[in-house]
Amino acid sequence: MEENKSTAQEIEAVLKEIGEKIEHLIKKGADAGAEAKEEIEKKIEELKENRTSIEQEFRKAKDLIEREIQEKREEYEPKLQESKSFLKEGIRQFGLAIKALMGSK
Repeated sequence: MEENKSTAQEIEAVLKEIGEKIEHLIKKGADAGAEAKEEIEKKIEELKENRTSIEQEFRKAKDLIEREIQEKREEYEPKLQESKSFLKEGIRQFGLAIKALMGSK
């Protein structure tokens, strides 16, 4: 009988030890989870900062390009208007030439 008690006590001691180890692992897992959560939050913040800086760079580049386009547009606008008036005059002269040819027949 005493042998059964010592075996039961040994089993109980082993189970208690296993329980303690499980609790230790649970705590360790929770700590690791907290560390992982902190790491993930840190990465998210880094990504947000990178996104903000990328957006700022994009806006700068976009503003620069829009400014250059506007400058070129202003530079070429008088030449385009002049070309437009020459084209209109050329079409008018072409029409007059056709009328002259048709009228001479």
